[in-house]
Formats: sequence, C-alpha cells, structure tokens
Amino acid sequence: MLNVTVNEMITSQLHELAVEAATRAGSLLLNRPHDLGVSSKSSPTDVVTIMDKNSEQLLQNFLLGARPDDGILGEEGASIAGSSGVIWVVDPLDGTVNYLYDLPGWAVSVAAQFEGVTIAGCVHAPSIGRTWSAARGLGAWLNGEPITCNDPVEFERSLIATGFSYSADERLLQGEIVHRLLPQVRDIRRNGAAAVDLCNVASGSVDGYFERSLNPWDIAAGELIVREAGGVVSNLSGGNASHEMTIAGGPAIHARLLDFLRTNP
Repeated sequence: MLNVTVNEMITSQLHELAVEAATRAGSLLLNRPHDLGVSSKSSPTDVVTIMDKNSEQLLQNFLLGARPDDGILGEEGASIAGSSGVIWVVDPLDGTVNYLYDLPGWAVSVAAQFEGVTIAGCVHAPSIGRTWSAARGLGAWLNGEPITCNDPVEFERSLIATGFSYSADERLLQGEIVHRLLPQVRDIRRNGAAAVDLCNVASGSVDGYFERSLNPWDIAAGELIVREAGGVVSNLSGGNASHEMTIAGGPAIHARLLDFLRTNP
C-alpha cells in the first residue's frame, strides 16, 4: 500500500512534472515534418515514426533531467530502472496512425508510478486542445477544470468507445464483439488513441470504453484519470486493467460492460 507521507510529499510535484513533460512533447509533435520516417513494428499496420522516437527522447531527457534517480519505461524502448522508487511510464505518441494521416486525436501520455502504483498522470492531446491530468487522491482535471464520469447511465443509451488490434486475427474477434454489442447501446466510437479514449470516459465525452491487447504505457495515465473522476477500470476478472482487457466507465456502465464482455469473450 502506498505510504501516505511519501504520497503527500511527491504527488503534486509529480503531477506538475507530468503535465509539463506531456505539454513539451506535444509542442514538439505539432511541428510535424513532411517526411515522418515511417517504419513497421509488430505488423505492417503497426507503425512508428521518427517523431515517436524524438518525443520519447524529449520525455526521457526532461523527466530524468528533473529527477535523475527515477526510472522510465517507454513504448519506443526507453527502459531505465532508477533507484528512487518512481518510474515514469510514457507513450510518446499515442495514436500514431492518426498522426501519420494528419488526423486529430493523437496524444502524449505520461504517468508517474511509485512502487508500482500510479500516483500522477497527464494525457495531452494538442490537436484537439485537451489536456487531462490526475493526482492520486486529489482528483482529475480537463484543461484545469475538475471532471467526473457520466453516472448513472442506462446501457441502452450509452456511447461506448473501443479500439482494434494491429493483428488481423485479433481484429476478427474484436469485430464479432462489436457486432453483438452495437444493437444494445446508443452507438460505438473508434477514435484511435487508447489514452484519449480513457480520458473521454473520465470527462464524459463517452460513457464507457473497452479494448484488448493494451500495454502499460497505453493505460497508466488514463486509468488513474478515470478513477480520480469517479470511474471504474478493470480487466475481465475485476482486477487492474491489463493486456487481456481494459474496461472503463462510470460504475453503472462499467458493471454492464463487464457483464457483456464476460459472456461475449
């Protein structure tokens, strides 16, 4: 369990640092070059650009420059253990395909974890003018204003977000789930950035969200933001969000989504 004394000393500082780091990386990414230096990772549709790497380098330099004893874990390979007990989990460009096509909604996600617990986080989406953040036990904010999830919401009137894997076989299964879910809810949205989807739950732009095959850097900041906004985030077993499944929503919608996904794996 997180030590309360340590929490009080560092949470606000780490929150401010997360917001500053994400904002700086977002400014870098807004200066989008003509040649993005695109290459593939796990599949031909899973791409990385030179700007993903440049953003991660900026985050590493800034965060460890401010706190040299911290660790960092990043999507594009940053992996430093550190010695302070604090590790920064960063997605330097969440929604790379949106960025590649010059579509809005991509973001920078920065989370600070202490002894495995996320205590501060920021998701900065400069192309849509939104910055979500949270500090453990202190609340969640959108552009500096407090936010809360939509709750209660009737399942039949809920707007649900989801995302799809880069694996063709996985997408086939995900498509079948959407096929069964769509007649039961108001509608479904696919925005293209998991961290932003989670934050949209936190600020009420959607009522719920689910997605398989997410990684720690996709989830860390957004999960905290949802929880601090009064929402619930879990996997299919009711534990923490995981690669297996991430389900988020206000308490009422989360419960219904969890029940649906357990019976429609």
